[in-house]
Amino acid sequence: MNWRGWMAFAALGVIWGLPYFFIKIAVQELSPLVVAWGRISLGALILLPIAWHRGALRNLWPHRVAIVAFALAEFAVPFCMISYGERWIASSITGILIATVPLTIALISRFFGLHEPLGAWRLTGLIMGFAGVASLLGFGAISGPAGWAGVGCMLLATIGYAIGPLIVQRYLSGVDSSGAAAASLLVGSLVLLPFASYAFPSQMPSTLALTSMAILGAICTALAMLLLFYLIGQAGASRASVITYINPVVATLLGVLILHEHLGVGGITAFALILLGSWLATRGRRREVSPTDGTPARHCEA
Repeated sequence: MNWRGWMAFAALGVIWGLPYFFIKIAVQELSPLVVAWGRISLGALILLPIAWHRGALRNLWPHRVAIVAFALAEFAVPFCMISYGERWIASSITGILIATVPLTIALISRFFGLHEPLGAWRLTGLIMGFAGVASLLGFGAISGPAGWAGVGCMLLATIGYAIGPLIVQRYLSGVDSSGAAAASLLVGSLVLLPFASYAFPSQMPSTLALTSMAILGAICTALAMLLLFYLIGQAGASRASVITYINPVVATLLGVLILHEHLGVGGITAFALILLGSWLATRGRRREVSPTDGTPARHCEA
C-alpha cells in the first residue's frame, strides 16, 4: 500500500470514530430514522454531482444488484441500527462493539469467494476477539432490556459493515468509486424515506443537532465513502476493515472525555482483547476466487 493509501487509512480511522459521538447528540432531539435518513441523503446530495461530473454514473446499471445490496448492508441497516442503539447504550461502547467488524469479515468472507485458511493464529484471534466482546458485556457495561436491545442493534450493524466491503471487493472493484458510492447512497435514501417521513420533527431542531447532522452527512458519510472505496482498492476488504482498530479509540476518547461516559477497567480490558483478536484474525494470506470461473484470481497479504 502506497503513502496515499496510508493517508486515506489514517484519515478514515479518525473520521469513522466521529459518528458515534455526533449520533449520540443528534438522537437526543431527532428520531433515529431521521438521523439515518438525513445522514445518507446529505451524503448523496454531495456525491451525486461529483459522480455525474466525472461520468461515473454511466456504467452502473449492470451492477445494480450489487449497488442495492451495498446500500442496504453499508447504509440503510447499520445507520438505522446504530442510531437506535445509541439511545440505549454509550457511544464508547458502540464504537468498541463495531470494532468486531474484522472478526465478522474473517468468519463470512468465504461466502464472497475469499477463502482464507483458518490457521492457529487466526483461530486464536477469533476466540480472543469474541472473548473480549463477552467480557465487555459481562462486566456490567450493559444492563436492562434496553441495553441489550442496543447490543442487538450493534450486532446487526456489525454484520452489515462486514458485508459492505466484501460486496465492494467481490462485485464492485472495477466500478468508479464515486459513482458506486453516490448511487448506493441514493438507494439508501429512497429506501428510508417512507419510514423517516413519519418521524420528522414537528419543530426546528437546535443548532447543535443540525450541526451534528451536517458533519454526519458531509464528512462521516460522503468523504468517508470516497476514502473507503479508495482504501479497498489499495488494500482489499480484509485489510481495509482493520480501520476499525482506530475508530473505537476515537469514539471512546470522545465519549469519555466529552460525554463523560464511564468505561472502567473491564471495558478497557475487553477493548484490548477485541483489537488484538481482530489483528490476529486478519493476518496471513487471502485466496480470492475469480467471479467468472471460480479459479484463484490473486493472492495478497492480509
